[in-house]
Amino acid sequence: MNTFPGLLSKQLKCSPIKRKIGGFTLIELLVAMILAALVITPLLGFMVNILDTDRREQAKVNSEQEIKTALEYIRRDLKQSVYIYDADGIKAIRSQLPQYANKDNYFPVLVFWKRQFIPQGLEIATGQIDDTFAYSLVAYYLIKDDDATWSNAARIGRFQISNGYGKDSTEINNTRDAGFQMFELEGEGNLETKMNAWTKKDDEAYTQQVLTLVDYIDQTQIGTNNLAPTCSNNYQLIPEFSTGTEDSVATGEVRTRGFYVCVDTPDTVAEVYIRGNAVARIQNNNLDFNDSKKSYFPQVRTTVEGRGFLFTK
Repeated sequence: MNTFPGLLSKQLKCSPIKRKIGGFTLIELLVAMILAALVITPLLGFMVNILDTDRREQAKVNSEQEIKTALEYIRRDLKQSVYIYDADGIKAIRSQLPQYANKDNYFPVLVFWKRQFIPQGLEIATGQIDDTFAYSLVAYYLIKDDDATWSNAARIGRFQISNGYGKDSTEINNTRDAGFQMFELEGEGNLETKMNAWTKKDDEAYTQQVLTLVDYIDQTQIGTNNLAPTCSNNYQLIPEFSTGTEDSVATGEVRTRGFYVCVDTPDTVAEVYIRGNAVARIQNNNLDFNDSKKSYFPQVRTTVEGRGFLFTK
């Protein structure tokens, strides 16, 4: 009656198939790890390469955008200029500007006078306020020092002092910047001679600082791979590199073409050139310009004609 269960039980006991209990062997695990390494390692290298490429491309984009923004700021500022100093003029007034004792690290590349618009700055009658203007002296510097706040490349800084404004001399004196003194147009000599004779206010120290406008500017020294620039149209190069006299020639750390201008003083025209350094964003050494890294040194330029309406009497 119960032969079937008995036969089934006997058959199972005699079966050569046995159940295997347990996990992977050590050899199987090692083989799996080797295979995984062979697959994952190239993928990781590929991902690292993509991330590094993206970082470098982003550094290029950031540098180009920043120097374009800085150039536009300078262009708008320079549009209000009434007089632009050439190399001879900078030599004449450089001792009156900030950082004169730090010549090898600060060079005033672009220096000009401008007519500063001041909205609602003049009370012409009780309760009646009108717009006015004041003259300002502006200087854009090429800076290369060891300040850890900034990059190992160079940077551009801006300095400005302005005359005061008001309905009488007391108000004007109270609103002017320390050290400011108006240029003098009366007397003998041409306009250039008079502007080059400007001096700051005696016994007054500047309270304004040279503020950084943009960082990561090419700091490569003038040499084999970084030739000194030249100017066309009989414009004067600022700074000078191989010729010229003291205070007009770039020396020390600022002997680079990262920021320079070509100036036509009589027509109040300036060509402004800036070259960035994206390499300094991604590494701390080997930052100099060469042809193999040219794409990491974006360049921008603009030509600006100022207002230029000063006249001698």
